[in-house]
Amino acid sequence: MRLVAEILVGLLAALHVYILVMEMYLWTTPRVRASFGTTVEFAAATKALAANQGLYNGFLAAGLIWGLIASDPVGQAAKIFFAACVVVAGLYGAATASRRILFAQALPGAITLAAVLIAG
Repeated sequence: MRLVAEILVGLLAALHVYILVMEMYLWTTPRVRASFGTTVEFAAATKALAANQGLYNGFLAAGLIWGLIASDPVGQAAKIFFAACVVVAGLYGAATASRRILFAQALPGAITLAAVLIAG
């Protein structure tokens, strides 16, 4: 089970690196605008805000990666903390921005957090 948890943490980190890239560098592209349902005008007006969000997603990814490479008990604590942060961010995003975030961020975070806790 520990290997499964480690793989899920790695995938969750990769997801947040992907979100970082979308929000920081690709926010105004047609594909990302379609993903987020934004117009050209809205994307241009919110580019700095999106980049800020992307940076925070990068911090989540960095913390998850730290959890993977740090020795326990620090590594385990980092995985738990940052996976929990992903869940909270996903729940907040689902409540305030789009219900889709519940499935794109909170659910993967919750599955990963559960796997890390079970693997101990």
